[in-house]
Amino acid sequence: MKALHIITGLGVGGAEQQLRLLLRHLPAQCDVVTLTNPGPVADGLTADGVRVVHLGMSGNRDLGAVPRLVKLIRGGGYDLVHTHLFRACLYGRIAARLAGTRAVVATEHSLGDAQMEGRPLTPGVRALYLTGERLGRATVAVSPSVAERLSRWGVPRQRIHVVPNGIDVERFRFDPRARVAVRRRLGLPDEAFVVGGVGRLAPGKRFDVLLRALAALPRDVRVLLVGGGPEEAGLRAAAARLGVADRVVFAGEQSYLSEGAAGLPAFLAAMDVLASPSPDEAFGLAVVEGLAAGLPVVYVRCPAVEDLPPDTAPGAERVPGDADSFAGALLRARSAGPRPRLAPQAARHYSITRSAAQLMHVYEAAASGSTPRVSS
Repeated sequence: MKALHIITGLGVGGAEQQLRLLLRHLPAQCDVVTLTNPGPVADGLTADGVRVVHLGMSGNRDLGAVPRLVKLIRGGGYDLVHTHLFRACLYGRIAARLAGTRAVVATEHSLGDAQMEGRPLTPGVRALYLTGERLGRATVAVSPSVAERLSRWGVPRQRIHVVPNGIDVERFRFDPRARVAVRRRLGLPDEAFVVGGVGRLAPGKRFDVLLRALAALPRDVRVLLVGGGPEEAGLRAAAARLGVADRVVFAGEQSYLSEGAAGLPAFLAAMDVLASPSPDEAFGLAVVEGLAAGLPVVYVRCPAVEDLPPDTAPGAERVPGDADSFAGALLRARSAGPRPRLAPQAARHYSITRSAAQLMHVYEAAASGSTPRVSS
């Protein structure tokens, strides 16, 4: 099978890195088109041997992107088109239909209760989403929670298929040498208790909550934020106002698939607990990655954990989301002391090979014209 993946951009983000990991495990010939921003993940895909085309879309209303996509789809001889993220799903479905390709699958990576990819879920966004969704054959939800939201919106249940995000658990195996190397590089004392936050530095992630919690915690506690985004300057200013600027480290974007001390697994090894203050997650990939690294996690919302039995993630604690609740949970984790850095069952449940096999089932059904059955 030959498939074309269309995605909005290829900067360092959860959906983008998930696509690269997935293509390493899909038994299909795949090309990728990025509408905008051929960033670090585009370079990684190219290094993996994947053909990447930058469409050069200039903005949300660049309607010239449609005929360019139509030409690419017709010329590529693709059996199936798979779209990722809102803009790519809308333009990609339209172009695929115009190109005569009816086997169109879309993955819904970022549908929360109140927002999608950081934009508020207004009636207009919802109407546009549903209009585009009807042009495809199947919509993949990354969690049962997202599947339920899609169903409430009006997407027919028979068109929704749950294929969770996947991880390569072995890549996150705790490495004590990486812990030492990253801490030294970042100037983190060996004895410091390091609270990690991983994700885009954007308002919806609410990393400011961790800074307010840090102000109430002992001096040996540090916060390590791994990610980049528009809120970095605001977070730095907030840390200064709270008097904790010397206890916060901004590590910037780190690729999941980079090797050695430059990769996200090495930065997770440097942490003692992972905190996720975001109240509106579609899956909660950072939490699962933290669990895979053997870390205790404190989170507000994580469907990936909440959709599984409680005993599969014994190191995960859900809190209301205010700074006081985080401060209390982080103090409890600090008082508990070091624990074996082993991945619990919840992390192992989300195997990338399992997710790739489930997605191939969706592909085969979509290409044959049948409707994939709903799974969980």
